[in-house]
Amino acid sequence: MEETRSNFLYEIIDDDLASGRADHVHTRFPPEPNGYLHIGSLKAIWINHSIARKYGGEFNLRYDDTNPVKEDEEFVRSIYEDICWLGAKPDHVFYGSDYFDICCEQAFGLIRKGLAYVCDLSAEEMKEYRGTLTEPGRPSPWRDRSVEENLDLFTRMKNGEFPEGSRTLRAKIDMASPNINLRDPAIYRIVYARHHRQGDKWCIYPLYDFAHPIQDAVEGITHSLCSLEFENHRPLYDWVVENCDLPCRPKQREFARLNVTNTVMSKRYLRSLVEQGLVDGWDDPRMPTICGLRRRGYTPASLIDFVSRAGVAKTYSLVDQSLLEACLRDELNASAPRRVAVLDPVAVEITNWPEGRTETFELSNNVNDPGAGTRRVPFTGKLWIEREDFSLTPPPKFFRLKPGGEVRLMGAYLIRCESVETDADGAVTKILCTADLETGNGNPADGRKVKGTIHWLSQEGSVPGEVRLYDRLFTKEDMNDLAEGETFGDYLNLDSVRVLSGCRFEAALAGARPGDRFQFVRQGYFCADSKYPGSFNRIVTLRDSKGK
Repeated sequence: MEETRSNFLYEIIDDDLASGRADHVHTRFPPEPNGYLHIGSLKAIWINHSIARKYGGEFNLRYDDTNPVKEDEEFVRSIYEDICWLGAKPDHVFYGSDYFDICCEQAFGLIRKGLAYVCDLSAEEMKEYRGTLTEPGRPSPWRDRSVEENLDLFTRMKNGEFPEGSRTLRAKIDMASPNINLRDPAIYRIVYARHHRQGDKWCIYPLYDFAHPIQDAVEGITHSLCSLEFENHRPLYDWVVENCDLPCRPKQREFARLNVTNTVMSKRYLRSLVEQGLVDGWDDPRMPTICGLRRRGYTPASLIDFVSRAGVAKTYSLVDQSLLEACLRDELNASAPRRVAVLDPVAVEITNWPEGRTETFELSNNVNDPGAGTRRVPFTGKLWIEREDFSLTPPPKFFRLKPGGEVRLMGAYLIRCESVETDADGAVTKILCTADLETGNGNPADGRKVKGTIHWLSQEGSVPGEVRLYDRLFTKEDMNDLAEGETFGDYLNLDSVRVLSGCRFEAALAGARPGDRFQFVRQGYFCADSKYPGSFNRIVTLRDSKGK
């Protein structure tokens, strides 16, 4: 997962090492276990892990489990599984809840220094007192409580003597600061909820902006690298580091988050999609979650290649999903075994084929990989071809099969359409053809040219199955740019998956294991699904039709 191209974060770290501010590099990824990781998380994982590896340092996974209401062991397990699958196995795994005692001690320490006080304002009142971007805030009526009173009240908060939401512990900084985050922010609140690891031990919980720098310092993190929305929180991060008694002083720096077209990164909205049954779980192949991308058929290498190509910058940018698809195409074009699948089959009968005769033809497993070898597929007088490869009334320059027309069956004979059979609605049910039995896989002896080549399967040598064809989950390109009154739901693509049953596959595909990837000749790249046996997910098309 290591990245070698230069970026501004490398320059910061190089300067810190050269100046002696740091003598090693220790990074961390601190997800909240309140949902599944998504592709936006991937950038933070890649940056922190690759930087640790580049400088021979260490990389921590730390679960930010300071909000017991939203967190669950299911998410804890999934996060670790996803990170390891991406190739970023952490050197150490910690939990924010491991540091609750330390955070509480530091809070008492701030109170003793006169730098924190217990406030009785409600959440609504606190917001009103906070001021605006153009107007300073007003001091809380309880800002000047004595140290002794604050110590007593915070102890009683800790002992569960007050109702939830009735009191908070606030840092005493500057109510007139132009940075609203420094206007006496709350650092502890009362929450009566069972914690997934601590049980009922605690009824007060530290807020992220207070807990995070303490946790970084205790773990020896040298560089706290996070996305740009935390830039305005950096002065508060530094204030906590400077005013608490901590073993080291980590340095926070920010990078632009990863924004991808036609998707959303809001865990709350993604959760609502799951709960409303609008998608097939957190691992639905349309979801931007890591587990969804894995089920779709994306590889760790393609995802890392994607964030590497997207780059590290300080400014907002929107990366086209087509780049992600291109990264996977590059990998699978070189590595994926080729197989034949007929997704919308129509029967072909070769009328001059000797009765009972079966031949086999040799097809390449991957023309781009000489070591991939070949396979043999059976050929009989009864075949399947794609319905779209035949037309009763062909448009100009239609080089596939048509009445009186001739095509090559890929790797096999030339056939000519002599007649067709249709049902009562006029739909073609069978195409009757003759084969040039002298051609095999060669050219006609008379030198005639045949432009069209189509794929095929023997009816007896194929197996049934289904495919799922996926499209973008949202129709709007920039889902971060919604007009007033618009919601994510306004752009949800309700036709983003199409299930094709009655498909026919090479017999070898019956043994495909969940996650096995293939190029279906002329169709695209597909992956055996993990939930539906005999079903294949289309990962990407062979070419970028969206770009066109």
